Amino acid sequence: MVGAMRIVRIIWAAPTSVLGLLVVVAGGWRVRLRVVDGVLEAHGPALAWLLTRGTPIGASALTLGHVVIGRNAGALDATRAHERVHVRQCELWGPFFVPAYLIASIVAVLRGRHFYFGNTFEMEAFRDDSRYRDQEV
Repeated sequence: MVGAMRIVRIIWAAPTSVLGLLVVVAGGWRVRLRVVDGVLEAHGPALAWLLTRGTPIGASALTLGHVVIGRNAGALDATRAHERVHVRQCELWGPFFVPAYLIASIVAVLRGRHFYFGNTFEMEAFRDDSRYRDQEV
């Protein structure tokens, strides 16, 4: 039964994972891929550029379903616990994850909080990532 539930979570998150795969393919020049704990991790020069310049905070990594895009292998290693929280969130929210994440950022700003650090999805990821448990983020 555990295996069946895993398959259901993968299928439910599949639309978001496909979006992640499209980003990886678009950044296809010298992309390095590996699967860690059932999650595809990708990094390469174009993906690093996208994360550095294409995100408002210059992200080290970004999760879309079961695909995690990182600036480099070290960034993927360093952010793995945080990004796995987002994988679980994608499994829970399925195709609604990206819109819900964006709405959570808008709500954070409307409440006078930072669009990233005040986003409830990010707050959960920081809270569950043991590197940040004793810090206020």
